[in-house]
Amino acid sequence: MIPRPPRVDVAPGVAFGGGAPLAFIAGPCSLESADLALATARALGRIAGDLGVPLVFKGSFDKANRASPGAPRGLGLRAGLDVLRAVKEETGLPVLTDVHEPAQADAAAEVCDVLQVPAFLCRQTDLLTACGATGRVVNVKKGQFVAPEDMIGAVEKVRAAGGERVLLTERGTCFGYRDLVVDFRALDVLAALGCPVLFDATHSVQRPGTAGGASGGDRRFVPLLLRAAVAAGIDGVFMEVHPDPSRAHSDAATQVPLDRAAELISLASALDVRTRDLPVLAPLA
Repeated sequence: MIPRPPRVDVAPGVAFGGGAPLAFIAGPCSLESADLALATARALGRIAGDLGVPLVFKGSFDKANRASPGAPRGLGLRAGLDVLRAVKEETGLPVLTDVHEPAQADAAAEVCDVLQVPAFLCRQTDLLTACGATGRVVNVKKGQFVAPEDMIGAVEKVRAAGGERVLLTERGTCFGYRDLVVDFRALDVLAALGCPVLFDATHSVQRPGTAGGASGGDRRFVPLLLRAAVAAGIDGVFMEVHPDPSRAHSDAATQVPLDRAAELISLASALDVRTRDLPVLAPLA
């Protein structure tokens, strides 16, 4: 089982690591509309309440990294943050969004409990520094092109700016062209950097660029990879959820249908090995 890192508190009753219950980050890839975001947040809030699990709602105001120039990008900074503010006020859930430019960090921090650095931007010093300087929790997605041990640079950049609450999320590694694989050894390596480790169960099944100018993928592998990651002892689960993935503006091939979210969250919680009195094995020589 991977090492147990220090606890990172996001909001009352929601924390990652340090013995806290397995926590979840879930929501649509893109904030396509206020109605879709609020409906999804209400449903996820009910699921979290029924199952007694901590959950952060996620939604991106801008999908800046699109394969095609004509692809929808989202509501934009101000409108997107208005939607996330409404989600917080109506559901009580803490919220997360991606930031792509340093100038977006302060505005996002006024609303969001967690700022997320996208995987492709995980080495951008100015962005990491701006996010760390807000004092909010910063979730850094491990780049598909970065060795897990090299994520220490991202952690140090956030902390040097005053950001003490850092999460790291594994989301697969490039395997040749147009495919990703998950190396579960990375979970142990990331935890050794002193941050809670999350597993992104949906981006990890992407096949970039295979859907005619968009990212494809194979969501049938989401439950398999999720079970393996939770059994390894992760501190949190990240997954994108949409009421109708086939109509999603982005990541249509990998988002979890909203009507399947409860069973996946329940499964992951039941498999949380950190809640069990399992023997601790010394490393093999």
